[in-house]
Amino acid sequence: QVQLVESGGGLVQAGGSLRLSCAASRTISQFNDMGWYRQAPGKQRELVASVGGGAPTYGDSVKGRFTISRDYAKNTVYLQMNSLKPEDTAVYYCNAGVFPSIYWGQGTQVTVSS
Repeated sequence: QVQLVESGGGLVQAGGSLRLSCAASRTISQFNDMGWYRQAPGKQRELVASVGGGAPTYGDSVKGRFTISRDYAKNTVYLQMNSLKPEDTAVYYCNAGVFPSIYWGQGTQVTVSS
């Protein structure tokens, strides 16, 4: 069983920055891909950013503002979020996939005040 533990969420003013971390219980090189998703109240969960064997993929609403990265030594994936907007407010979930399984973290709340 794989555990993903997110951290780094919180309350920030619009225009500010946060960095989310996702620590995995196994070496992340074993995953086909890892990513971040978010879910706002009353909305569906949506892709924020993912990274696998190629270039990272970003949701349209975060392109140019968010950056996903991996630290293999720490088995951790990060999401650097800059120029935050109130519409970025959501619970952010870490995700990791290794066929045929997909794993999710418990989520971390990000709230952006205007």
